[in-house]
Amino acid sequence: MMISPLLVAVGVLIVVRDARSWLDAFILALGVVAALLTFERWTANDVFRLAVPCLLVSAGVWVYGALVAGTGTAFYGLSLVGPHIIPQLSRLRGLAAVGLVAFVAAVGATRMLLVHEDLPEGLINWVVLPAGITAVVTGLMFPNKRFYGVVKDLEEARDREAELAVVRERMRFASDLHDIQGHTLHVVKLKISLAQKLVRTDADRAEEELREIHALVADTIAQTKELAYAQRRLNLSAELENAKNLFEAAGIDVRVDREAEVDAQASELLGQVLRETTTNILRHAQAGQVRITLSKSGITILNDGAPDAPLPELSGLSTLRERVAGDGGELTVEQKDGTFLTAAAFPHLRPQGAR
Repeated sequence: MMISPLLVAVGVLIVVRDARSWLDAFILALGVVAALLTFERWTANDVFRLAVPCLLVSAGVWVYGALVAGTGTAFYGLSLVGPHIIPQLSRLRGLAAVGLVAFVAAVGATRMLLVHEDLPEGLINWVVLPAGITAVVTGLMFPNKRFYGVVKDLEEARDREAELAVVRERMRFASDLHDIQGHTLHVVKLKISLAQKLVRTDADRAEEELREIHALVADTIAQTKELAYAQRRLNLSAELENAKNLFEAAGIDVRVDREAEVDAQASELLGQVLRETTTNILRHAQAGQVRITLSKSGITILNDGAPDAPLPELSGLSTLRERVAGDGGELTVEQKDGTFLTAAAFPHLRPQGAR
């Protein structure tokens, strides 16, 4: 950090100016080192690891400087160590701050009593300045603690948001993978059953079904690669044509009504809704008819053959509901009187005046 070089420079200046012997220089340097270690641990949010040793060393340096070396700046280390530790205490911070200032003042006062310093000058040099500077630095560190606490909370919030973004992306990827491979597997299952029925009665048609299965699997492999490299985009027109072919292959009468051209902003999500619904109809319903209605801002798929009992949880549609809602849309699923309705709409894309 930018402050560290400044702390080192001030500490070196004190040692060079006030040390009268190598012993003085060594002891004063210990106070500077204790201050730097405490500051480094404080920036790492781990100040208590070296708190006790640094406090003892810096306090000892002040005692030595005041009572032995006659160095009034020896409180430098203690004036940094104490203020960085005390605000981090869980309780009795105020009492600890008063005790720190009182200790600094008491050592200075003891120096005056032992050496008989001139009262006004000695009081300022050994009591007022050391205790006052220590008190000011300690007082400044209390709001500093709150500031760094807020910064830490913001950093943790950003970290949590980043983790949530990763989770959402993984869920999106899993959902897309389900859309691609789950849909394909159900269609392959349907076509294989059809080919098995045709193999003895219509070999040419059975061979055609097998070719379509091969092409479908190859297309699925390509789509999976595109998904892995974030290149996959669904095409609503292609999904519509695919759904028609699948329904017709399954003997289901399908009707498509286009009320308007679908807005490009909604095309991809509506393609996902159509693909998921197609899979659900082939898998869960005994449908004879399917009606698909397209508007500028949505799609509606209505099929008969829905069982009277409630359908099992359709996890694919549940995931799509969240996606559609995330883009400002609404996904509706209704089961009534043997019919099943799936509708997705984006109200903000409707023409002005539309109801």
